[in-house]
Amino acid sequence: MTILLMGIALFLGVHLLATFREVRENLINKYGLKNYKLGYSLLAVIGLLLIVYGFGAYRAEGLIQIWDPPNWMRHLAMLLVWIAFIALASRRAPGSSRIRGWLRHPTLVAIKAWALAHLLVNGDLGGMILFGSFLAFGVYDRISVKKRGDAGAPRCDRFARGDLIAVAAGTALYVLVLFLHPWLFGVAVLQS
Repeated sequence: MTILLMGIALFLGVHLLATFREVRENLINKYGLKNYKLGYSLLAVIGLLLIVYGFGAYRAEGLIQIWDPPNWMRHLAMLLVWIAFIALASRRAPGSSRIRGWLRHPTLVAIKAWALAHLLVNGDLGGMILFGSFLAFGVYDRISVKKRGDAGAPRCDRFARGDLIAVAAGTALYVLVLFLHPWLFGVAVLQS
């Protein structure tokens, strides 16, 4: 569990640091934008690798079960993850997008939906810490963005080609991850 906690602290820590704009600017002024981005990326990747390794090691040692989520929550979780993939895809969809404008900050919506979904179906201590941390960060970052005056993506009056692409791409990636989930993460989502 220690490695998992270190990974969460490092990964979310560098992301949290970026929300403190004055500190961020001071680092950029001191080391340059290129070195700041390189250091940020390197620490984030190390943190992510520690999370993956630490969570795998924690699961291999045996889960510390806190509560047993009801089976029906799986369906809600699957819906939330699908929404997360569409939100994430809308961020990069070409042209205008009503979905992107409606969500304003689609990546943050994706993080929060993904984390909440996994928090609903993981009643073990490690899962609750991991997904709860990401959910808390997503909520914090959304508040931080709003305080900075970043309105996010512009509103769009009607659905556009970008929306169709976001739904199609998000759904395709969602289906792919559903089928690969047992091999990627060791947990079968689609149960008979």
